[in-house]
Amino acid sequence: MTKPRSGVVRLAAVSCAALLAAVLGACAPTPKMDVKASCEFLNNDAFKPDGNQQQQSKQLAAHYHELADKLAPEVGNPIKEMAAIMDKAAASSLGAATQEQQQQLTVQFNKIGEYCK
Repeated sequence: MTKPRSGVVRLAAVSCAALLAAVLGACAPTPKMDVKASCEFLNNDAFKPDGNQQQQSKQLAAHYHELADKLAPEVGNPIKEMAAIMDKAAASSLGAATQEQQQQLTVQFNKIGEYCK
């Protein structure tokens, strides 16, 4: 059995390190916008769900989840709550937000309104 040359071992170690860095880099948190940029982004967001009520609720929930990860926590956290509410609405038999869920959404909208005037 031949011994591997040190150059081959070194190359393998460098390749493993590069692969590890690429994998860990892919898991790095998404950079978040500041509050002002978050508000501007929301003001220009033109997302419109389509389909029946249940499809629209699912689309809104997915959109809210996606937005929350990009926005400043002051704005993103209420949107995460809105996403959770819409997930529940989409999972219901009607696929629509109940009166209570609509009130919960309003509370979250108002929290966003504290930062985005």
